[in-house]
Amino acid sequence: MAQTSNHRKALNHLKKSDPVLASIIQQVGPCSIGFNDPTFHTLAESILYQQLNGRAAATIFKRFTDASGDPLTPEGILKLTDAEMRAVGLSRQKTSYLRDLSEKTAAGLMEWDRMSNFSEEEVIAHLTQVKGVGVWTAHMFLMFSLRRPDILPTGDYGIQAAIKKYYKKRKWPKPAVMQKIAKPWAPYRSIACWYLWRSLDIKTV
Repeated sequence: MAQTSNHRKALNHLKKSDPVLASIIQQVGPCSIGFNDPTFHTLAESILYQQLNGRAAATIFKRFTDASGDPLTPEGILKLTDAEMRAVGLSRQKTSYLRDLSEKTAAGLMEWDRMSNFSEEEVIAHLTQVKGVGVWTAHMFLMFSLRRPDILPTGDYGIQAAIKKYYKKRKWPKPAVMQKIAKPWAPYRSIACWYLWRSLDIKTV
């Protein structure tokens, strides 16, 4: 995310609205969110990467795109047999998820071009009709592909861990607690969450 006037406005708002977050922002430094395009390829890649560590996932992803084509398309995936998909390292479950996404897209059920106009709730409902896509994956798509600035992924382990740590919670915070803490961050909760993730990565505060 570039240092735009909107970005500065967001950081000023977050610093003023929450002293805990202000301290985190100061120690993490400039915000540099990396975005993806809101496409079939992006969601297929996120499904493939679920529950895998980075190196293993990257290896499988490279083998998969070598077999199906890069960028990933419904046609490229559907031309592969289940055995061919398993041969590149995909589990039976991931194979079924990617096939379901491809079939729904090929049938015209996934409205990639119109999704940027959908509300947050509509995007979640639209994406979670695909096998293997839950609310967390939909939240990540909203934040990093559709670039929505005010998303709070209450099911994210990292955000839960950061709130527990910095807001001195003895127990893992439930969604209602997270929403209460995050209320002052609106309408920039996505940016606040990026700072919480980074704070855990670089062992600050």
